[in-house]
Amino acid sequence: MASYDLTPRIAPNLDRHLVFPILEFLQERQLYPDEEILKSKIELLSQTNMVDYAMDIHKSLYHTEDVPQDMVERRAEVVARLKALEEAAAPLVTFLLNPSSVQELRADKNYNLQMLNDRYQIGPEQIEALYQYAKFQFECGNYSGAADYLYQYRELCTNSERSLSALWGKLAAEILMQNWDIALDELNRLKEIIDSKNFSSPLNQVQSRIWLMNWSLFIFFNNENGRTQIIDLFNQDKYLNAIQTNAPHLLQFLACVYVNYDFDGAQKKMRECEEAILNDPFLGKRVEEGNFSSVPLRDEFLENARLFIFETYCRIHRRIDMGVLAEKLNLNYEEAERWIVNLIRTSKLEAKIDSKSGTILIEPNNPNVYEQLIDHTKALSGRTYKLVTQVRAVLCRGLNHHAMGPDRLDPNTCPCFIDRTDPNLSFKAALTGMHRKDSLFLLSLGCFDRVAFAQEFIGKPRGYFCQTCRFLPRPLSLSAFAINTNAPDAVAIQVRTANQSE
Repeated sequence: MASYDLTPRIAPNLDRHLVFPILEFLQERQLYPDEEILKSKIELLSQTNMVDYAMDIHKSLYHTEDVPQDMVERRAEVVARLKALEEAAAPLVTFLLNPSSVQELRADKNYNLQMLNDRYQIGPEQIEALYQYAKFQFECGNYSGAADYLYQYRELCTNSERSLSALWGKLAAEILMQNWDIALDELNRLKEIIDSKNFSSPLNQVQSRIWLMNWSLFIFFNNENGRTQIIDLFNQDKYLNAIQTNAPHLLQFLACVYVNYDFDGAQKKMRECEEAILNDPFLGKRVEEGNFSSVPLRDEFLENARLFIFETYCRIHRRIDMGVLAEKLNLNYEEAERWIVNLIRTSKLEAKIDSKSGTILIEPNNPNVYEQLIDHTKALSGRTYKLVTQVRAVLCRGLNHHAMGPDRLDPNTCPCFIDRTDPNLSFKAALTGMHRKDSLFLLSLGCFDRVAFAQEFIGKPRGYFCQTCRFLPRPLSLSAFAINTNAPDAVAIQVRTANQSE
């Protein structure tokens, strides 16, 4: 059913070359007339350098051996451009094809660029020519050559934007060659760059994540652990936000059946989901085993959906008619009976089958009181700690509101005597850590000069700011100064409150 086809939503987020496998799937499933698919292919190929392929499709579509003159001229332009790029990149390509020369390269890109320039007269122009040559090879459909040259280009490139573009091309080439393990490595590498790169606009970063998720469908649905990986990726906050913002169609790949006690609606929804899976190029991937063909994701989805519906049905009923259950699960009577027997056998269901009446007797499954108590009190410790912290802060603020005002600290009344203030404010605010031990405090000065600190504070009454309390009661007087030899960046200071005798 074409109504479940997501190609119009996925295609704008793919490289045009990645759309061809989807069109091949749609043509195989006959969701659209062949003529319409072939015209779409020709339109897509017109923006690439795959002129010979476009000619073949034109001949097949119009049942003729003649091709339009513009295709002939376009082919001549592509061949001429390919030769020119090949000549421009020839010095660097020759170097890369020589194993003994390649061994001279190191991990340091700057060294490599200098070495290539000094020994082989290969400069930035030849490196840029390699990128253009690799890109042109990709547009011509030579994905293997493009992947190799793009990899070599990234090893020499110092331009981050160009390197990122080459990585996208390398990923597309590996996908089109169905090198799924290598493609997965490139996908993870690209994800790290997208998540860590400073984009000119947040919208660009969101769009890059959407592209990455759409491209990842090819990889995850052809990887053994792909279903787990796609859940991990799509459920990350930043990527889930991107889906909700501009790519809701990707939710289909995470969706499951949920109808709130509407079993007739669930039955209808199961049939619709089955059609959607079969007509999706990723979810509907077929596996051939001898003469037997299956769609693993369809089978697994229907099995889990039936189990979910059945579990919900059992919460409401204690005696279930087998015929009614078979209807709800989209199974005939014999299939439903075998399915229930397998559930009982594998300990997924505590029930008995009454063959005479054709009913299922569901055993009551009362929750264990002790397990419920443990579940409810499991997070009690953490919640109590947070509550105590909040109460302490409130009490501290209330106490200090009646004190002499802000910017003053008395360690005897402030329960949160840990100072983590902004080091860019002043010496008074330069304390990145203050820990009480009787009347001796260790103040970490960070990058501030210790002598300047001593000149500013020794013998002068000063108040200190508590980051947690915000309001502090009484002034302090610093009466002693010494360098702590065990911590060169710290100062040991004897502290007395102002109302104590000096």
